Amino acid sequence: MKTTKALITATTLAVALSACSSGGLFNRERPDEFAVQRKSPLVVPPDFSLQPPGQGEPRPAEGTLQEQTLDALFGGPSARSGIETNTLSMAGESAPGIRSSVGDVATNTVAKGSVTRDILAAPEGDGREARTQAGG
Repeated sequence: MKTTKALITATTLAVALSACSSGGLFNRERPDEFAVQRKSPLVVPPDFSLQPPGQGEPRPAEGTLQEQTLDALFGGPSARSGIETNTLSMAGESAPGIRSSVGDVATNTVAKGSVTRDILAAPEGDGREARTQAGG
């Protein structure tokens, strides 16, 4: 019984060690990372069907990059729906410097309720006297 266990253990160790060698049954071909060559860049062939723009025609590359991107993604500007046009006409025009006046510290842009005002006006403390009430 002991000799059988010893023989199985020795065989298992021999097979495991043979897997660590670089030759024999477990040898495989690996790519050589230093043999990689640079390929020449792709070149777009000339398109001989292109014609220069005529007098007064818009140039194909006109417009900002953002406009070209939006056109490529969403298919260009589309006509507004009746609801959107009505909403925009009811909203009216904004003042040119509205962002500056809204960002001003002295401008109140949100009507705060009395609870919010009380919280903001409360004196700073350590919270020992803090109480809460659930329900109402």
